[in-house]
Amino acid sequence: MQRIDKTDQLHATELKLRTLLLSGLAGDARAYHDFLQALSTHLRGFLRRRLNRWPDEVEDVLQEALLAVHNQRHTYDSKAPLTAWVHAIAKYKLIDWLRRRKGREMLNDPLTDATEQAAALFSSADADAAEARRDLGQLLAQLPAQQRISIVHTKLEGLSVRETAELTGMSESAIKVAVHRGLKALAAKMSIAL
Repeated sequence: MQRIDKTDQLHATELKLRTLLLSGLAGDARAYHDFLQALSTHLRGFLRRRLNRWPDEVEDVLQEALLAVHNQRHTYDSKAPLTAWVHAIAKYKLIDWLRRRKGREMLNDPLTDATEQAAALFSSADADAAEARRDLGQLLAQLPAQQRISIVHTKLEGLSVRETAELTGMSESAIKVAVHRGLKALAAKMSIAL
């Protein structure tokens, strides 16, 4: 029951944000203003979960993400789910913020043992993960929208095939095919890059 409610809520958020953005892009200034307000609320929760160690930084990263959405609004593909596009932008801004923070930390003398602090805050696994996310984002950007969106929702965000189908309006079998073909294309692109 709770899973269905969450799916309904995700679908309602997607529909509301998409409708407001498309109206705003068509020239409705009030709809665009309402889109940015609703998106702020949505992304604030998204970022709060990821920045729980740095709650004071949520608003700064949120503003960067909103500015990026505003500057890139002309690139939004109206056939693709808006939340996947917006979340990708927010994730990149979050990664940028983490990189800047790491750079600033390296310039300051640590208050505790440098080895402990570096191991706790910035392990090489974290840097590798951030680099892998960036690389994956670049690879995903090369896929057709249906494949990219299907992979993002099912493999990266952890939604079920059914939830992804409801969110995107695609059939469950189309989601499965898109994921399969997308993963196959990614594997081919990765083998070429190696």
